[in-house]
Amino acid sequence: MAEALRSVDAGGAVYRSRDPVRNLRLRVRIQRLASAGPLLPQAPPPPAGRELLGLAERAATGARRPPQEEEEAAEVGWQEKLFSQFEVDLYRSESACQTPLDRQYHEEILKLEKAGGRKNHRIFTYTDHDRFTNLEEHCLKVTDSDHEVPSYLAERMANVRRRRQDRRPMEASALKSKIITWEPTEEFIKNNHVINTPVQTMYIMGDLGPYGKLGHREYEHVLCTIKVDGNGVITVKPDFTGSKGAYRIELDGEKREVWKYTIENVSVQVQPEEEEREQCVFRDLYGRHKEYLNGLVGSEFEMILPGALRLFVNGEIVSAQGYEYDNLYVHFFLELPNQWSSPAFQQLSGVTQTCATKTVGWENMAYFCYPFTLDMFFTQGDESEDSLSQWPVLYFEVLSLDFWQRYRVEGYGSLVLPASPGLHVLTIPTWRPVELGTVAELRRFFIGGSPELEDITYVRIPSTFKGERLSRFGFRTETTGSVTFRLYCLQQSKAFLETSALRQRMQSVLDRLGDFSQQSSVYDVLEAFQRARRRMQEARESLPQDLISTSASTAHQLQEP
Repeated sequence: MAEALRSVDAGGAVYRSRDPVRNLRLRVRIQRLASAGPLLPQAPPPPAGRELLGLAERAATGARRPPQEEEEAAEVGWQEKLFSQFEVDLYRSESACQTPLDRQYHEEILKLEKAGGRKNHRIFTYTDHDRFTNLEEHCLKVTDSDHEVPSYLAERMANVRRRRQDRRPMEASALKSKIITWEPTEEFIKNNHVINTPVQTMYIMGDLGPYGKLGHREYEHVLCTIKVDGNGVITVKPDFTGSKGAYRIELDGEKREVWKYTIENVSVQVQPEEEEREQCVFRDLYGRHKEYLNGLVGSEFEMILPGALRLFVNGEIVSAQGYEYDNLYVHFFLELPNQWSSPAFQQLSGVTQTCATKTVGWENMAYFCYPFTLDMFFTQGDESEDSLSQWPVLYFEVLSLDFWQRYRVEGYGSLVLPASPGLHVLTIPTWRPVELGTVAELRRFFIGGSPELEDITYVRIPSTFKGERLSRFGFRTETTGSVTFRLYCLQQSKAFLETSALRQRMQSVLDRLGDFSQQSSVYDVLEAFQRARRRMQEARESLPQDLISTSASTAHQLQEP
């Protein structure tokens, strides 16, 4: 029965191993088969007498061929060097050695000859230190079409292996003079602009030349390519034969000789006791690392008091747009209403950097990208549950600097912090106070002065206002630009984790906090409702008791069918 033969261009295999790659060992066996003969069968001419004598001599010579001509096997370890006949002839002479690696090979070959010569004749290796590049490995074509165009990635990855081999030590003066390449060539870009994971490569080669002509480069063929990267990934091409059968190499020429070879993984298997001991070491290592991480993070999260709500805001002043002058900066501060507090180390105000504007579309944009952090707590007081709790307000003003470092007020604005957690992107319009006439604008342009607010909380409702109505009659303003904020809000409360009974008890607090809107009109409507409810209760208390009872009985009679 004929043995199944496989082509050498069979696909490779990728393995991942946690063991050291130095434990990898392969057994390669190569054997020469009969010649494949010419492409078309031809009837051989009848042999004459002299030709019969030649056939007899060749048959006798073939019978006396050395064993390595027919079959040879070698066991190779990772990065183990087996010299070829060409390398033995080259490095035997000390005058041919130029590099430290060449001199090392020279010493090893001398020791090998003293020990009786090399045992391998056709199988040898090229390690990662040798200056060998398999050109077939860098072939950009994946099909046999003449019109195939290599991809962008294939063109750049084709030079990875060569770039690693062509490295040469550079002098310090050369490094200083080539820090920046002002006019890079296309070849320079191909060789340098590639992200490459460090890979070690090893080639198992075969010298398939005729007997007596070993050591010629044209007869060298790659039997197996092994690549190992730093992540423990092992790439073998072609894959181990195993039960698939041997690979075949068909040489060009008149004789068209055929060689077959096999690749076997003969690495020493770990014993069950050693594997169990290794697993115990890994478990102990992972356990210690887990304890170390737990010690850094902690086992308990920071919790707040019952009946309290924590609001944490990671904010960013993104940009300002639509303002008249250049060189803008923003000054902001946070106002905490009653029942709100913040830690002692928390800064409730800040100033951005000065930013120049650029034209985007029809507006002048100033990009600040200024981050800030706010941490505050709400605690339920002894006040009645009917009272409405207010939400913190962020006040800000936009200012500009002129050539003489004098500032001008460009606009005022306010932002009520969002009541719902999550991401919020808000664009807040601003305004500034103005005076009648053109003198004020001329003064603002030439001198830098402009009307300002003594209390910035006047943008909404001043903190010092105690009356019922706030009149702004006669106060002239002008609409200016707008400021964009990006806010990431986080809320924390034990009411989110407790039982349903406690959640219902806290529902009044959460409803009052969550139902509050950013618009002041909603706040005014709720306040008006509370005042109307109190007036209705006072009116009921002022009525006589007999009238209240008569009205109640009449309403009861109307409800009966």
